[in-house]
Amino acid sequence: MKKIEAIIKPFKLEEVRKALDEIGVNGITITEVKGSGRQKGIKEVYRGAEYHIPFIPKVKMEIVVNDDLVEKVISVILDKAQTGNIGDGKIFISNIEEVVRIRTGEKGLNAI
Repeated sequence: MKKIEAIIKPFKLEEVRKALDEIGVNGITITEVKGSGRQKGIKEVYRGAEYHIPFIPKVKMEIVVNDDLVEKVISVILDKAQTGNIGDGKIFISNIEEVVRIRTGEKGLNAI
């Protein structure tokens, strides 16, 4: 099993979620986050004064899937979240040793 963490632009969330649902991914955890990378923040103007905002709002998606779905999930995220502009985000993949469903005690793939 793998855990896929994707940091994407907030306005792309619904499009990515729908596409993941279509390929059979039914469990996603979403967190609103702020971050800084190559984009180096943004500048905004308020009442004529320019302000630098170093951390940009993003959405972090966490998805745990069986190994055979990993490439499909990555492909969907790349296809739906990419705008071609700086700040599109990142995808991180980690190994998951075990999953346990709290309600039933099920383990492994049955718990996903």
